[in-house]
Amino acid sequence: MARNSRLRLVRPRALATARRAVTTRRTRPAPRPPEGTPPRAELARQARHVLADAVRIARWAAVERGAGAAPGTGPARERAAAALDLTPGQIRAGWDRARLAGLVELHGGTARPGWRLHAWDRDDSAVLRGWVALLDAWSLVHPSPEDVAPGAVAEVVEALPQVLTLLQLSHGPVDVPVLLDLLGQRVEELREERCEVPPAEPAPETQDTPGTDGLPALLDWALEGLAAVGALTLGPGPEARHATLTPLGNWAVWVKLEQICVAAQSPAGNIEQSAEDMLRGCARLTPGPARAEYRAWLAARTLSSAVTELLTVARGEDALLRGLAFEALRVVGAPAEAEVRATVAEPSLRPYALLWLAEYEGADPDDAQEVLTREEATWLWVDTAAAVADHGESALLVRHLDSAVQGTVPALLDEVRAVGHPRTVQVLVALAAAHPDPALAKAVRRAAFQVHTGGE
Repeated sequence: MARNSRLRLVRPRALATARRAVTTRRTRPAPRPPEGTPPRAELARQARHVLADAVRIARWAAVERGAGAAPGTGPARERAAAALDLTPGQIRAGWDRARLAGLVELHGGTARPGWRLHAWDRDDSAVLRGWVALLDAWSLVHPSPEDVAPGAVAEVVEALPQVLTLLQLSHGPVDVPVLLDLLGQRVEELREERCEVPPAEPAPETQDTPGTDGLPALLDWALEGLAAVGALTLGPGPEARHATLTPLGNWAVWVKLEQICVAAQSPAGNIEQSAEDMLRGCARLTPGPARAEYRAWLAARTLSSAVTELLTVARGEDALLRGLAFEALRVVGAPAEAEVRATVAEPSLRPYALLWLAEYEGADPDDAQEVLTREEATWLWVDTAAAVADHGESALLVRHLDSAVQGTVPALLDEVRAVGHPRTVQVLVALAAAHPDPALAKAVRRAAFQVHTGGE
């Protein structure tokens, strides 16, 4: 047992190890953004500019959160306005943006800084994701006209991606009447998809049966809302106003179109698949393309049902899918927090849930492992080894020894036996068969036998 019995004390990177077990082929190169798109650093600078007040307010709230109130309303708003030299209206608007961009989280009446706020100054990707989250929620920060039926507002919000796509493909300004014509066509298509067959005698329009007469005002409202979050600009034309996507808006629409294309081109057709089949289809992808697949799959479903489906897969027997399910839940973010937190009580999900929550609350992924007890880390090591044994190569299973928290193989075997993972025997047998050191392999086989028979 003297030879090769020492293990390096490194933090385990379970999902990375499990993913390497099945990443055996090249993935397609990352698509290049349209010509003329600024570098990501410049796009992030523009996004930081759009959200500058929101960041200031979020940081003020992070410092003042002990007061137990958020600056969206009441006395806290007045204090924030005085401290930041902004009007109460600017505080309210900036607070809404901060929440929707993931800069802050509310727990009861207390504001807690979001992970994006921690990464704001150093992580351009976090900045761009925060701005895209704000773009997706533009209709929540730009109140709709009070005299318009809610059904008509919902139709316009649902139809607007078609308008944005036209703007992105046009590579320049588009007259508002052209956009209005497209919007009207898309609204009619949506009504036909819902099988809204018009009656033989047209009924008078009410607030519950929206017509198309109000579309010009609603389009103006939508364009102004998108301009307010930095997605487009509005300008006068020779005969009519026109709209032009900003570099940020152009990039964001392109990214969304690419996400749909990536998922549509996947062999399994991931958008249409169940969570289990989608995760299997993503297993061979590297993390970046896989996250794009997750986003496209999530966009086609309600978040509540998607989270439930992902957690159902995580409770299954395939350890690789368990890890990938929690990676997909990282893309969901805040809407998944309550359900992930509830799984902490489930032994098979507890280590994954604790890591998810630690990263969600701002911990660096490299340091998040510290929230696990030694027993939890050992359970996760066995679970990851099971994923490697099921999907990977023997050499990778041998290298997986280096990620254990124990300092020696005997200590690892003792704790693996005690942790009670249901796949312990299979993992140890596979490791013994794969390891080139005969003495170590013999010790591992003995441990597997003892676990199997319940002996000492």
